[in-house]
Amino acid sequence: MKAYVFPGQGAQFTGMGKDLYENSTLAKELFEKANEILGFRITDIMFEGTAEELKETKVTQPAVFLHSVILAKTLENFEPEMVAGHSLGEFSALVANGALSFEDGLKLVSQRALAMQKACEIKPSTMAAVLGLADNIVEEVCASIDGVVVAANYNCPGQLVISGETSAVEKACEAMKAAGAKRALLLPVGGAFHSPMMEPAREELAAAIEATTFSTPICPVYQNVTASAVSDPAEIKKNLIIQLTAPVKWTQSVQQMIADGATLFTEVGPGKVLAGLIGKIDKEAATANA
Repeated sequence: MKAYVFPGQGAQFTGMGKDLYENSTLAKELFEKANEILGFRITDIMFEGTAEELKETKVTQPAVFLHSVILAKTLENFEPEMVAGHSLGEFSALVANGALSFEDGLKLVSQRALAMQKACEIKPSTMAAVLGLADNIVEEVCASIDGVVVAANYNCPGQLVISGETSAVEKACEAMKAAGAKRALLLPVGGAFHSPMMEPAREELAAAIEATTFSTPICPVYQNVTASAVSDPAEIKKNLIIQLTAPVKWTQSVQQMIADGATLFTEVGPGKVLAGLIGKIDKEAATANA
């Protein structure tokens, strides 16, 4: 079965999507429609902007979403049998499988970015990558620390991202090293995504998601929250709201997709991060980049 996967924040690069804009009439129309919806020319930042400009959350999330979705829409023989997206990428996956319209997907991603940005400004918070420790050890260390710190991204075996209050994450990094982690290093991010620190953003986004029409998709989406196949629009909505404060179960999602018959994973969007992670989750898995 053909599985398509969509990257999240961090995959952006200057010049992303420019070739699509220049070589496809459909892509150009969609990019221009996006400029109108957002109220600023995001294409100028995507094609010519600096890394700093691209790193702003209000730009990054819509930019990665647009690159992924427009690439998917211009692919020949795009017939997904299952989809998944990493964090933000879940929105790209839901447009690609017909659960969300292009316009509604972009509006939600833009609202999500602004809500997360606001939540980040309430209290100092951050994320850190932990390498070389078993998932259960990482969870135990987080539970032993005073303050808010949780496992946030299960990226692949031996690579987990933790998230929470800055002081708690710093303490957790020291404890991870003491527990045998190869590395535990703070990430250059705006705040503690996929942790309880995102509760204000979750509340704000919940209202927007509830007000948006979701359709029955053409194929199941393996959602971050459940790591299982979902096709019911009401359930998709519910999981999408929980996603902001819950961990991204990427390892578990990929393992479940393979168990359900995925034979080829094609990464759609900027970068090759997910293809790399999938190779570490299952060395036998076939991957490609669109």
